[in-house]
Amino acid sequence: QVQLVESGGGLVQAGGSLRLSCAASGRTFSTWVKGWFRQPPGKEREFVAGIGWSGSPTAYADSVKGRFTISRDNTKNTVYLQMNSLEPEDTAVYYCAGKTGARVAINEQEYDYWGQGTQVTVSS
Repeated sequence: QVQLVESGGGLVQAGGSLRLSCAASGRTFSTWVKGWFRQPPGKEREFVAGIGWSGSPTAYADSVKGRFTISRDNTKNTVYLQMNSLEPEDTAVYYCAGKTGARVAINEQEYDYWGQGTQVTVSS
């Protein structure tokens, strides 16, 4: 059974940092594209960042470029999202997702597997 488990969420003040992790189990995910999405309160889920199987290419939403960095360690079947200079607008439930194929997609419908989400709250 495929499982993606996020961790690292929490409460942080504006300007602070958090690192989210997503550990995969149940299958070999080293060749999968990985993505991070988020769902702010009362809004639809949106793309945050994506990464190819080898660590490139990467893609970011305009709202997080220069502040967030996605990376992966295929030996640990884990993908990370380093979030710096956090803003209250970054408050959301963050989801990890995985897909087959080589393309780093921003459309959530293209992702096959999802984690349960982790809450990130940024206070002003």
